[in-house]
Amino acid sequence: MGYKVNIIETKNLTKYYGKSLGIHNVNLTIEQGEIFGFIGPNGAGKSTTIRTLLGLIHPTSGSATIFGKDITKFGPEINAEIGYLPSEVFYYDDMKVIDLLRYSGSFYKKNSKEIEKRIKQLADYLDLDLKRRIDDLSYGNKKKVGIIQGLLHQPKLIILDEPTGGLDPLMQQRFFDLLREENKKGATILFSSHILSEVQKLCDRVAIIKDGKIVKIEKISSLVDNTHKKFKLETAVPIEKGRFTGLKGVTGLTIDGNSINFLYRGPINEVIKIVASLNLVNISVEDPDLEEVFMHYYQTSK
Repeated sequence: MGYKVNIIETKNLTKYYGKSLGIHNVNLTIEQGEIFGFIGPNGAGKSTTIRTLLGLIHPTSGSATIFGKDITKFGPEINAEIGYLPSEVFYYDDMKVIDLLRYSGSFYKKNSKEIEKRIKQLADYLDLDLKRRIDDLSYGNKKKVGIIQGLLHQPKLIILDEPTGGLDPLMQQRFFDLLREENKKGATILFSSHILSEVQKLCDRVAIIKDGKIVKIEKISSLVDNTHKKFKLETAVPIEKGRFTGLKGVTGLTIDGNSINFLYRGPINEVIKIVASLNLVNISVEDPDLEEVFMHYYQTSK
C-alpha cells in the first residue's frame, strides 16, 4: 500500500483582520490526488483560508505547508506549481485573450511552444475565441480565460474559489470533466464552493466551515451514507415533540400539526420503535442529499 503525500497541511491556521475573525485554528490535510471540497456560505472563511495559503495575506498565527514547504518561507516556489482561479477575475481590458494568456505563461519555467499548444487546446475545449479583446467578453467568457490561465502551466495543485460563476450548465459540465482529467494526470484539487451539488458531484472529501472554524471533515460518501436517513411522517392526530426528544441521533426535528420531519443517524430499530407507536397516515424514508446534511451540521454546530 503506497504512502500518501500531504499536498496541503495546515496547523491551527488563524487570521484576524484587526479584531475581526477571518479564520480560527483551521486544520486541514489534503492528500496527493484528492479532489477536496471546501464548503460554507459566503463569509464563512473559505476565501480567507485560500488567500492565506497562497501568501496573498499573512496568517496571524498557526502554520501551513504546501508540497511539504512552509507557505511563508517558500511562497514563490510553491506558487509556481499552483493553478489558482479566484471567484472574481479582473484583467487589462485593452488586451486580447491570446496576448494575456501568453503573458501569463511567460511567468512559468515552461517551454513556450508547449504553453502555446496548451492554451489552444484549452481554448478549443472551452469554446473561447483567443482573438477577442478582454473587454468585449461576457462574464462567463472572462471566467473561461481565468480557467485557462490557472491550468496552462499544468500545475500540481489546482485551487478554485467559487469557480463556476458565469458558466452555463453545459460549460460547467465541461469544466468538471476537464478537472477530472487534470486529476487523473496527478493534479490535486481544492474546490471551494457554496453550491453543494457541485461539491457532491466532484469531490472525494469535504470540509464544512462555519464562522471561520472547521465544523466537520468527512468523505462525501460518509456524509450521505445509508445510516443517515430523512424521515417524513404524517399522523392521524397531532403529537407532542417530546416523543422524539429522548432518541439520540435525531436532528432537525420539525413538527407542524400532523407533519413530522427529521434526520436520523443511528440504529434503525430504535427509531422504528417510536415511529411504530404513532397513528400514521403516511411515511417516507429517504437518503438525504448533501444540502440537508450540510444544514444539519450548520444548525447543530456551536
